[in-house]
Amino acid sequence: MDQDSRLAMTFRQILFMNFGFFGIQYSFGLQQTAINPVFSFLNADPHQLPILNMAGPITGLLIQPLIGAMSDRTWIPKLGRRRPYFLIGAIGCSLCLFFYPFSTSLWVAVLLLWLLDASNNTAMEPYRAFIADRLPPNQHATGFLMQSFFTGLGITLANVSLYFFQQIITGQTASGIPHWVFGSFFIGAICSIGSVLVSVLSTSEIPPTDQELAELRAKPSGFIPAITEIAHAIRDMPKPLWQLALVYLFQWYAMFIYWQYVSHSVAQSAWGATMENKQAYQEAVAWTGLVNGFYNIVTFVSAFWLVKMTYKYAPKWVHAICLLMAAAALLIFPHITNKYLLFIPMIGFGIAWASMMGVPYLMAVAEIPKERYGVYMGIINMMIVIPMLIQTLTFGSIYSNFLGNNPANAMTFAGVLLFAAAMATLMIKTRAGISNMPMMRGGGH
Repeated sequence: MDQDSRLAMTFRQILFMNFGFFGIQYSFGLQQTAINPVFSFLNADPHQLPILNMAGPITGLLIQPLIGAMSDRTWIPKLGRRRPYFLIGAIGCSLCLFFYPFSTSLWVAVLLLWLLDASNNTAMEPYRAFIADRLPPNQHATGFLMQSFFTGLGITLANVSLYFFQQIITGQTASGIPHWVFGSFFIGAICSIGSVLVSVLSTSEIPPTDQELAELRAKPSGFIPAITEIAHAIRDMPKPLWQLALVYLFQWYAMFIYWQYVSHSVAQSAWGATMENKQAYQEAVAWTGLVNGFYNIVTFVSAFWLVKMTYKYAPKWVHAICLLMAAAALLIFPHITNKYLLFIPMIGFGIAWASMMGVPYLMAVAEIPKERYGVYMGIINMMIVIPMLIQTLTFGSIYSNFLGNNPANAMTFAGVLLFAAAMATLMIKTRAGISNMPMMRGGGH
């Protein structure tokens, strides 16, 4: 792929190119809001939730860097470099989402979560590299933050669907899973494969030159060369990416706490109940879906505003301010007893979520060579999942021994970590000039 072949794309083309991210993030939205309540419906204790969520960090740690390194070395005629992995992952997601609500026991739900996470990671990892491959540098902000837009839209619809189906479907399975859960998961199964097909069929990849193709075919393929490439890329990793790893340590540890304990926090603060009160907890779970849906509405509404901010100001300043808004939100959230007022702090949280899903990639892509986009996007995901893995192994003990088994304290702890992430963001030293790229204009091919 020659650098000059990355011609500017129109806004509509970038929209269709990223549409597959909608289905992937719908699936991720169900993981955020519905998976842990399903565990609770199957009689998991709250202190077990971190360890039951190990699928996310483990599969991300193993699969995303491998897929990234392998996709850098892939070229399949008519499909390309990244799109084959979108398709494989989307098919896996659809199957897992369809079967998930039929779980008859906790171990079945955990097993399906592992398979779902593996599929999600296979589909999602190449998407970051797809943007960097396909768009010229002056459109990277639009491309990455378009993914933030679809992240917000997909997760919003996933969360709102939980509330909607709870209002119209009653009853539960013999294992204790409410029937209203089925509707959200079935829609997710359709969205996952359907949206990815839109992107695959509407957006071609730029073919390598004859020389690049020869070099590509000369490289060894398979898992062992991919692992070797990951090791070499980590050895050669630019300093700003190491600094970004510190930001991600605080940021993603905090986010995993939020997703695991938000429904328990809402039940406690707004309903005055715990999961032992099944009816109140179900109502809190559905309301949590609305709260999470609302912050994701803010995410897709604010995504294009963030594009303008990153062209006007240094991306690290934009991201730091967004993280401070998220920190303030979580410090306030557990002390709100009126369920309607829970939406107010989520405005800042939603803006921060848009930034998390787009702005750090602007800082990263300016530092890495184009022929290694895939492997480095996988390594950046390692920076996400390692903090999540640390959280799953440590936070259960912290929750029990230091936070008094209190979900309000868990939210506060997460808020403090997000403040630390904001401070670490300001320490990142990136190349000068990436915040002054020209705005995207229409046209292209």
